[in-house]
Amino acid sequence: MISQNSHDHDFMESVLEHLKDLGFGQWFQEKFDSEKFNGFQIARVIGVYKDRYMIQNENKDMPAEISGKLMFGADSPLDYPTVGDWVYVRYLDEDSFAVIHDIYPRKSVLKRKTPGKQIEFQLIAANIDTAFIMQSLDVDYNLRRLERYLVMIHESQIHPVVLLSKIDLISPTELKKKISDMKSFMQEIQIIAFSNVSGSGLNQIKRILKSGQTYCLLGSSGVGKTTLLNHLLDRPLFETRTVREKDGKGRHTTNVRQLIHLKNGAMVIDTPGMRELGHMDVETGLSETFNEIAELSKQCRFKDCSHIQEKDCAVLAAVQNGTLSEERYRNYIKLRKESDYYKMSYLEKRKKERRFGKLVKSVMKHHIKK
Repeated sequence: MISQNSHDHDFMESVLEHLKDLGFGQWFQEKFDSEKFNGFQIARVIGVYKDRYMIQNENKDMPAEISGKLMFGADSPLDYPTVGDWVYVRYLDEDSFAVIHDIYPRKSVLKRKTPGKQIEFQLIAANIDTAFIMQSLDVDYNLRRLERYLVMIHESQIHPVVLLSKIDLISPTELKKKISDMKSFMQEIQIIAFSNVSGSGLNQIKRILKSGQTYCLLGSSGVGKTTLLNHLLDRPLFETRTVREKDGKGRHTTNVRQLIHLKNGAMVIDTPGMRELGHMDVETGLSETFNEIAELSKQCRFKDCSHIQEKDCAVLAAVQNGTLSEERYRNYIKLRKESDYYKMSYLEKRKKERRFGKLVKSVMKHHIKK
């Protein structure tokens, strides 16, 4: 006679095996908590629509919402699910609806500072293997913005690939010069130039996409992310519109974050175009993106050198002798100052919130005693 425990173990193994197709690979299997699994199921968040979610399990997609406990226990936006997350859920109404009770450990998470003056994190996506940074070869092309994206991606330990769209707008000589400019400060990174119009370079992108892997499309509005996604799907699933000739910005903007399955088993997360890309506490991302500055820093006279005015600063010396681009140096300093400022502002904000929370608890406790 087969014991209940044996039956439960076989069922669990069967579920985990089916989740592999959704990206539940070895890393996630090693983080599996059988005690948490007891009473819950595992699903993946494939869509975020403000306070609503769409999840996918081994059988189907369904709408979901977070539990009251998860909502009221959240300390920051990082404690809420985002697209790409694995979550513990409980199904209701004959498995037509789900409640999200907890978030599975994240392998990676893309986040930025909330746009505007608010000092808070905004989640973009989670559990990404490779991030495609798209820039179009028109007015959108900007090396300094590319560095900002790379800082965010490197901080999350995600593999970056740069996609240059609209190659039909420039000459082969101009394209070669732009790629050379990029390679001058990021020799290791893969760069693919392509055209959504002629189809040139699309097969190179498709060859990167592997079954069970999760990819993310990042870039400004109007660079051609949605059109590229339609090409990868081999059908016009998503509506696209023309861009404004004046500034090259797209009239169409993806306004939701969603995970899309391709025929070969790869998964792509489409994200809205980002006009602002502020960072908080990205020391690792800065070091990896500006690795030549990190190496030069080891030669500075002072270990805590700010690379702004100190004597015997190897970084400043490299700028002065021309071995380090002044534009790249200035962007590094700007990003580091910005990150430090937002980090300190965020920590101060959290301290104030904690003090306020303690005050509220104290008042409530005093009120209850009365």
